[in-house]
Amino acid sequence: MESSVARAPAELEGWFGQHRSELIAYCYRMLASPFEAEDAVQETFIRAWRGYDRFEGRAALRSWLYRIATNVCLDMLEGRKRRARPMDLGPAQEPVESNLNPLPEATWVQPAPDGLVGLDGDPAEVAASRETIRLAFVAALQHLPPRQRAVLILCEVLRWKASEVAELLETSVASVNSALQRARATLDAADVQAATVAHPTDEEERELLERYVQAFEAYDMEALTSLVHEDATQSMPPYDMWLSGRDDILSWWVGPGIPCKGSKLLSAPQANGSVAFGQYKPSESGSGYDPWALQVLELDGDKIVELTFFLGTERIFPLFGLPPRLES
Repeated sequence: MESSVARAPAELEGWFGQHRSELIAYCYRMLASPFEAEDAVQETFIRAWRGYDRFEGRAALRSWLYRIATNVCLDMLEGRKRRARPMDLGPAQEPVESNLNPLPEATWVQPAPDGLVGLDGDPAEVAASRETIRLAFVAALQHLPPRQRAVLILCEVLRWKASEVAELLETSVASVNSALQRARATLDAADVQAATVAHPTDEEERELLERYVQAFEAYDMEALTSLVHEDATQSMPPYDMWLSGRDDILSWWVGPGIPCKGSKLLSAPQANGSVAFGQYKPSESGSGYDPWALQVLELDGDKIVELTFFLGTERIFPLFGLPPRLES
């Protein structure tokens, strides 16, 4: 018997390509992992191929794909703990090595390149979407039960009407509005809304980052003190320890973090709407530099207010197109 995949029209593949980026962004907000988001979209396309003979055109193909993607994400999230950031799991700790406790990869919100989640198109649209893909906001979404999460993303991020969301979720408009109200209350109570920051101009940002790269590569603590906000935070997934305040951050850098001295920073594609660098530490072999972390920096005016060092370079560096090592 001829499969439904074989019977599906060729133009369906074009629709998949047209909507792939936005679906990955949607699934990423739901799942907080770019790798799982790509898997979810692949599964969405497979289910769409297989179910195309049951698609009767009552809804737009885009809405149909979102319905499938939502069901895929809900299936993937069933019975699973939410992904988080270190600051979601407990208070800041002292900058001592004994506080380093690694947790499994599935614990953490992971970074996504802007290009993967559609932040590389029209500048006006990118600006509107950037705040809803920030690491802090994606982590905030994980506080919500999966269906509430889907409702909030569809209604408040993608600006779907409540009636459209109700049709997608096969529920009532009243249920959608109720879920949206509960989702908003949960985020308000947890105080985990995306932060509002003063974005520097392109020229200010370029100057700040040039100074940061020079200071970090020189391991110049005096210069770094002038660039890092006094209330800045630092985290290093997969470790659950996080640091609060410039003094503790710099104490870590000159204490347990001293092996980072002599590192090289390589500009990377932006991550979650934020500046990113690949950090390479001097190799223990004595030749070249080995991958250490993807640094994601949050800027507020002329200061760095948050530094996240993602240490899982085996998966993250290829995702961001970063080389496996640097030669001397």
